[in-house]
Parts: sequence; C-alpha cells; structure tokens
Amino acid sequence: MVSTSSITRDGSTTRDGSTTRVVVVGTGPVSFEDVVAVARGGAAVELGEDAVAAIGRARDAVETLAAAATPAYGISTGFGALATRHIPTDLRAQLQRSLVRSHAAGSGPEVEREVVRALMLLRLSTLATGHTGVRLRTAQTLAGMLTHGITPVVHEYGSLGCSGDLAPLSHCALALMGEGDVHDKDGVKRPAAVALSEAGLTPVELAAKEGLALINGTDGMLGMLVMAIADLRNLLKAVDVTAAMSVEAQLATDRVFAEDLQALRPHPGQGASASNLRLLLADSGVVASHRGPDCNRVQDAYSLRCSPQVHGAARDTVDHAATVAGRELTSAVDNPVVLDDGRVESNGNFHGAPVAYVLDFLAIAAADVASISERRTDRFLDKARNHGLHPFLADDPGVDSGHMIAQYTQAAIVSEMKRLAVPASVDSIPSSAMQEDHVSMGWSAARKLRRSVDGLARVVAIEYLTAARALDMRAPLTPSPATGAALALLRRNVEGPGPDRHLAPEIEHAYQDVVSGALVRVVEETIGELQ
Repeated sequence: MVSTSSITRDGSTTRDGSTTRVVVVGTGPVSFEDVVAVARGGAAVELGEDAVAAIGRARDAVETLAAAATPAYGISTGFGALATRHIPTDLRAQLQRSLVRSHAAGSGPEVEREVVRALMLLRLSTLATGHTGVRLRTAQTLAGMLTHGITPVVHEYGSLGCSGDLAPLSHCALALMGEGDVHDKDGVKRPAAVALSEAGLTPVELAAKEGLALINGTDGMLGMLVMAIADLRNLLKAVDVTAAMSVEAQLATDRVFAEDLQALRPHPGQGASASNLRLLLADSGVVASHRGPDCNRVQDAYSLRCSPQVHGAARDTVDHAATVAGRELTSAVDNPVVLDDGRVESNGNFHGAPVAYVLDFLAIAAADVASISERRTDRFLDKARNHGLHPFLADDPGVDSGHMIAQYTQAAIVSEMKRLAVPASVDSIPSSAMQEDHVSMGWSAARKLRRSVDGLARVVAIEYLTAARALDMRAPLTPSPATGAALALLRRNVEGPGPDRHLAPEIEHAYQDVVSGALVRVVEETIGELQ
C-alpha cells in the first residue's frame, strides 16, 4: 500500500515527493488517464478496499456453485462447444490450467508493451468489479505484475474479438501461472517463473472459474481504443496548427473561418477547429499582407477552405468513440458473470461489436484527415498553385528537388491509410464448431487503427515540415505568433531553406515534435489552450 500519498483525479494516487504514480483499481471504472498512465507511463497498480470486498463476495458465490451437484458453465463444465460435459471436482483445477494453456495460441510478431499493459489493467478492472468470481490473490498477483513491470509476451494474431481477446489474454494468464515468457521491467525477455520469483510474486494455481475469468474480455481492443483516442486528440490539434501554417504560406484567406459563417453549420468539432484556426492565424503578418481590397482570393481550394469541416468531423468521431469507450470502462465483461444476488449467469457481453465499430470509424476519420493534409502539402510543390514560391520549394529548381519526394512519402502513407480504413468489423469467421458463429474482429480493427494513427502523425509531420519551409520563403512577411512558435520549434533541429539535404532525419524530427505533443504545447504556451 502507499503509505504517504495524495489522492488525484479519477481514483489514482501519486506518492508525495516522487514521480511514481499508483493507480488504485476499485469497483468503479478506471479513467482514460489511468489507462494511459499504466500502459505508457509504467504506473504501479493496487486494489482498492471496495474491490477487495467485492472480489470476496463474488468468490463465495462461485465456491457455493462449485460445491453444488448442478453443473454451472465455466465452473464445473467444459467451455464453448464442449460446455455440455460436466467436469468432476478432482479435474477442475486441471480444467482451468488446460483452458489457459490451450488458448495461449497466439502467433506472429510480439504486441507492443503498452498494449499488453493496457489489457492487463482493464482485465484487472473487470476482476475488481466483483462480477467474475476470481480469488483475491489472483487479482493481487495480476496487479503485482503491472507494478513490477512484468509484461507477458503476446502475439499479433489469435483474437477474433468475441468471447473476448482470448489468445492475448490467455498469454497473460499463462504468465500469471508462471509459464511462458515475459519481458521484465528492463525489457529483457525471461521465463515468467523467474521474473515472478525475482519480483517476490508466487505463480497462481488457478481454481474454479478463474481461467475463464482471466481470458474472457474485450480488454485488448478497448486498451488500444483508449490510447488511440488520446493520440488522435493530440493529432487533431496538431493538424489545426499545420493547416494554419499552410493557409498562411499559401496566401489563403482566413475569412472563411469566421465564427458567424461556421455557426451556420453547428457541428461541435467544426466549430472547435475553426476557433483554433482563427486563434492560430491571429496577428499574422502574412495574412495581413493580402487582406486589402486588391486581394482576389475569394475562394481557396477545398483543402484550405474546408479544413474545419474535415478536421471537425474527425473530432466529432473521436468524441463518439470516447463515449463508447467510457461505457466500456464501466462494464464488467465476462461470461458467466456473478450477479449481486449471487446468481451466476451466462451472457453475451463479451462480444466486441460496440468497440469494433468505433475502431473502424476512427480509421476512416484518420485516413480522411491525412488525405486533406497531403493535399495542402502538394499545393506548395506545384508552381502553378503555390503563388510565387519555387517549384517543389527547391533552392535551385532542377539542381535541387526540394520537398518533391517528401510528398511521395505522404502519398504512400495516405494510400496505406485508405486500405486500413476498410472495416474489419464487417467480417466474421465462425469458430468453436459453430458455437461462436459470429465474431467482431475488434482486435484486428484495433491493430490496424494503431498503424493508421501512426500514419496520420507522419503525414501531419510532413505538412509541418513543408509549410515551415514555405513560411520561411515568404520572408520578410512574418507569421502569426502561434505559427511562428511552431516554426521556431522545428528550427531547433531542422535548418531553414537551402540546397538539398538528407530529408529523412528532418521528417523524423518533425514527426517527434508532432507525436510527443511538443508542437501543440509550444503553440498553447504562446496563445493559450486550443480546443
């Protein structure tokens, strides 16, 4: 337990005088911030007193049913299509071990550490509700693995997104039993039994229902959804910044972002994005230079003029996904479940459709935002459309190629993102002898969304890099305070216009500024918080 701590938001705690965060998992939902803190920040985890009590009550109900003569699914029967077999008492421990070992059947590359930690936390959160029937020791050992940075090896393939993320969660349960491989806190792959022993943890000998309770949840896809939402909220602010830079450097008008015009179509996301653009472009010397009566830029290209509409629609999509994720975080996903009156009932809450749909929806939104960003970038490179800048923003066109191939890289990523936008959730392959005859493919939707989110960050980074070069080429005209701060951030690592240089490292610097949140932070430090 934390001896000296201060309670922070959403039930987490922070040790006084230390940067170590401890997330307390109770019977209520963990927050988005808690998921990210554990998954990415390495926060420690412990069970709250309410969770300890709830786990005890549910376990009593399971023990009662285990002792009864009447078969109870998951406690004294087989699983899936084998649920009709009643398992004798002396074979039930073997039943749980066999379930985990046989279901730990993943294949392919290892899944990222942050994904595994997120799914472990979310499984623990369900255990803590008191609706799964595990023993307290089992839940505490899972919390201990998270606290000590023990991360089971989980593979890319194995989940159909129904009956939960079975194979990924089974690999975690296998490690809890002291079997299989894990990565320790330093990232070194080791046998699970060795890592547990060195952390002072004892492998769990699973009892009735525990194997099923540890693997029957949508925690992997939900964890990836929560992290994608966090990433996209940062990226949608960042792309407003890069769009503002593009509007400036392409001598476009800012009049289309006026509040009264945007209010005619009152989508919340559109309004927020337009508000950001107005704030970002305020006091721009570049915009002011062509704002007079001689300006003939009445209507800019869609990629400039319609930025709030596209960015805003993506924002609204993220908000919808966050609503779904919030509901899932309050859920107890298991089958069967222990109800408050002690009954143990089968259900279908493990089906991943609600999560799978929004994972696919986010991939569509990310692809479209990337597409409009790439179109803004491309306009800089065409001398017929860039309003007086050098072709391809080259220092000496013909000798130099400028940013020609950076746009190729963008185009390749956008094309890939369009393929990733094809929904996984419309597919289904029957399994378990047709007992599980309709599945969600939510894990697959989540895996491709992670690639899509990374792709969006890279596309936005190239717009950032290109718009910054173009703004420099507009000198002596001066950018706005906000876009000037963004430009200065990039120039700490990337030189201004000049003869061709090795471009890949410059793209990487811009990418790091985007994904780390540095781009948004430096702008907000200059003009205040963006919406």
